[in-house]
Parts: sequence; C-alpha cells; structure tokens
Amino acid sequence: MAISRRDLMKIAGVSGLAALAPSFVRAQDKKLEKTDVSIAVGGQALVYYLPLSIADINGYFKEEGLNVKIADFAGGSKALQAVVGGSADVCSGAFEHTINLQTKKQFYRSFVLQGRAPMIGLAVSKKNMPDYQSPADLKGKKIGVTAPGSSTNMLVSFFLKQHGLKDSDVSIIGVGAGAGAVTALRSGQIDAISNVDPVLSILDYAGDIQIIADTRSLKVTEEIFGGPMPSGCLYASQRFIDENPNTTQALANAIVKADKWIQQVGVDEVMKVVPESYLLGNPEVYKLALTKSFEGLSPNGLMNEKGPETALKALASYIKNFNAEAIDLSKCWTNDFAEKAQTV
Repeated sequence: MAISRRDLMKIAGVSGLAALAPSFVRAQDKKLEKTDVSIAVGGQALVYYLPLSIADINGYFKEEGLNVKIADFAGGSKALQAVVGGSADVCSGAFEHTINLQTKKQFYRSFVLQGRAPMIGLAVSKKNMPDYQSPADLKGKKIGVTAPGSSTNMLVSFFLKQHGLKDSDVSIIGVGAGAGAVTALRSGQIDAISNVDPVLSILDYAGDIQIIADTRSLKVTEEIFGGPMPSGCLYASQRFIDENPNTTQALANAIVKADKWIQQVGVDEVMKVVPESYLLGNPEVYKLALTKSFEGLSPNGLMNEKGPETALKALASYIKNFNAEAIDLSKCWTNDFAEKAQTV
C-alpha cells in the first residue's frame, strides 16, 4: 500500500523525528523548478572536486529530487566556458572565476563551497630543472597547468608576480588534470607544473618533482595569500539562481551532505567509494594525496567571509589594469543556501 507524504509526516511527527524524515520528503516541501541539471567541472577525479563526486556517488543529488548530469572538462576555464556558453547550468569550479566574470559584466555567484584552500601545488621537474635554485630560474620555461585561465594558472601568475616575474616570462601550456599531466612532465614536455592531487602526489612520491609552492594546508595558504583563500565551489548565473531557488537549494543540500560525510568518515572510507580510475593506478599514492589535501576540503559548504576579499586581492595583484574597486563582491557569493543546508 502506498504511503502518502501527509501520512509519512504524521508518523514522523508522532515519533518526534520529523527532522529525520528522508531528504526526498523535505525536498518536496518546495517544488523544484528544474530537476534535470547539468554541472560542468574541470577534472572531476581531482581531490579538489571530491565533494561533487561524493554527492553523485552517494546519491545525495537523487535524494534531493535532482537528476544531475556531470560534464567533465580538461580544466576549470573550460568548464566555465560551458556554463557561460549555455551548455551547462552550473559550474563546479574555482571561486575566483566569479570575480573575473564580473569584470566582463557577467554575474555569477558561488552558493556552496567545496574547498577552503586552493589545494594546488607548483613544482619544477627534477629532470628538466635539476639545478633549480630560485623562482628566477623559471624564466623562459614551460609551465604546465590544467588549462590556461584555470585556478592552476592563477597560482602560477600570482607566484610569478610575487617574485618579480610576469606571465610573459614563461610559456603556459594546458596539460589537463590526470594521467596526461603526469606524462607531460615525465616526458619532458614541460619544465614545471601547477596541478592538484592526486597528480601532485603521484609525481612527488616518484621523485619527479620539487614542490616550490604548496597551498594544500590552511596555514601555508594564508601565508601565501595573506588570508583565507576559497577554492572549489558550485556557482551559477544570478539569473539561474533567481529563476531556480529551490533547485539551487537542493544542489547546496547535496554538496553540504558530501562535505560533512567526507569529514565524518575520513580518508579510508572515502577510498572505498571513489572509482578506481581516480586512483591513477596507485591506491597508496591516492591515499597520500587525499591525506595531504584533506584539510583544504570544506567541512560544511560555508564561505569564510574574509575569503572573497583575499581572492580579489590576489587577482588584482597580477592582472594588468584590474579595477578591484569596480567589483561588488556581495554579488559573487552567498552563504544563504549553505546555511539552510546545515539543517538538512
């Protein structure tokens, strides 16, 4: 016999456990404007986007009444292009893209956080640069990033500026975010690499690289950027959010569940559920990678209120003619949805 929503809520009320009613029941309290949602991401297998993967693998999107299709691209800038171009509804990408977009009068807003540190490492190849001494040695070299314009490119640009260099002093080459990036460095196609885990740990574990900048910990991130630096998030156009507030809330609910689940169960349990392809052939190194980047993952989906300002200052420090005063940061992010998701 079918049980109606009303009957189910009666049962929950009698037992005093209404708050524990299944997510799909709560999701129906406000009808979703859109149930089929496409999310673009640049390198889904990366630890940087682990909450997105867990939300999908653990069925959190489905619990919220969503049918989510994830489109994976070579880097964050490619995923951004998909959203701006209209082939995806939402982007799972780096927060600073919302600021860059506003400089072009395109208003996109982060509504739930996946990472509270960039979790990116910049390293030189021991094969191509065995005598590396200082950042000045990077001049004239080829630096591999996931994709030009991505957050891995951002770290390179910021690092170069900090040490008296410019983007034009090096060659930026897109190498992707998986096995291709590993091959590019080992084959000598690039002299240095800016990437995230597990790529970074695979190369480090094998002794292929010397890490010269590492933002996988909160402490080092604050030392480099001068404050908390948000990273992976879900962001969408303000128009999408305005037209689909309940769908946006459902997406935030799923990511917050994933954020919390990761923190609650720890590395070993996460290892049991991620696809084998994420491990890049070496489970031991993936575990090491996840351990090193774990602190950078968001525990609750909430943005540190100082984070957007840090990101703005970072961009303004190396982008020529960047008018920071023209940016309205309040239009780049909101905690409204993530805060409501805390009770789900």
